[in-house]
Amino acid sequence: SFSSDEVIRKRLLIDGDGAGDDRRINLLVKSFIKWCNSGSQEEGYSQYQRMLSTLSQCEFSMGKTLLVYDMNLREMENYEKIYKDIENSIAAAHEKISECKKQILQAKRIRKNRQEYDALAKVIQHHPDRHETLKQLEALGKELQNLSHIKENVEDKLELRRKQFHVLLSTIHELQQTLENDEKLAEAEESQETQMEAEAKQ
Repeated sequence: SFSSDEVIRKRLLIDGDGAGDDRRINLLVKSFIKWCNSGSQEEGYSQYQRMLSTLSQCEFSMGKTLLVYDMNLREMENYEKIYKDIENSIAAAHEKISECKKQILQAKRIRKNRQEYDALAKVIQHHPDRHETLKQLEALGKELQNLSHIKENVEDKLELRRKQFHVLLSTIHELQQTLENDEKLAEAEESQETQMEAEAKQ
């Protein structure tokens, strides 16, 4: 036996997005039973018109559901495109990080070479140009600092893409779960209709 909350929850699930599908189907079944048991031609024609009206409403609701389904498919395709774009962005970020590492190594080699050159220059010259050497070291320090900022920016961008990718996967999972629930609800609704037709025949 179901509790009242479970009964309400089940009816809401069967009713889909709240468009009254469950009520219209019940009304259609009742109209069909009345039409079968109608005593006069006028009463039968009236029930027949009601059934046509209810069927029209059901067809409209079904069409709306199909449009929503098509929209969900397009959203899935859009998510796939976004997923590929994110993958490409992540790959590009990895390449950028690798390039920055190469630039840092090259900068370190340049600095080492310059330091060795300065050491040789000090041996050759008793009084080297200290001011020019300090300017070169300052410029090199700025260059290394700039490369460090580039590396930090690329790593921040990569972390952002990872978070966006995680949100995308969560959304896709929720959408898949919703589609599975819709299929289960459709099966439950079909089972209920079969049961109601059986009861109506009895």
